[in-house]
Amino acid sequence: MNQSNLSLPSGCILRKATSADKWSIRLLVFWAKLDPTQLNWQQFWVIECDAYGGQSLRNLVACGQLRNFSGAQELGSLVVVSAWRGRGLATLLIQHLINTATQPLYLECLGERLAQFYSRFGFVPISFEDLPQFPNRSGKSSLKGKFRFSQLAKRLLKVPVVFMEYRGNS
Repeated sequence: MNQSNLSLPSGCILRKATSADKWSIRLLVFWAKLDPTQLNWQQFWVIECDAYGGQSLRNLVACGQLRNFSGAQELGSLVVVSAWRGRGLATLLIQHLINTATQPLYLECLGERLAQFYSRFGFVPISFEDLPQFPNRSGKSSLKGKFRFSQLAKRLLKVPVVFMEYRGNS
């Protein structure tokens, strides 16, 4: 992906979330039926667009976060409002989060279709055993610990969870 080819639709901005976005983020994640735990607005980036053709009313139409763990980060809680899909907002937000990440980057997604989507950005499927298990000296939880419930659901309930690691584009 070449970030220079990406641009927001007219009237939209990408920005760091503020405390005023807290409930809008929660609603977007809830509506998308994503993991509602560990929603920390300080870790989110949002895309905000004019609601009515250039008027001052603005709405959050997309969000995503970089969750911080001991020695790793997770790209998570990525949501684009259905009326705004197909305009490249997810692509722009994912590329921005990849470029903002400061540690090895991972994600979990449901199903092969989403895994193929994320593979376009340089993510590759990995096994649960290959997830990092960093010592927890910093007080932060481990990524593997967070993904443990998903692994259990995958094994016992056959939930199609795919764990992925960012390795860049070749």
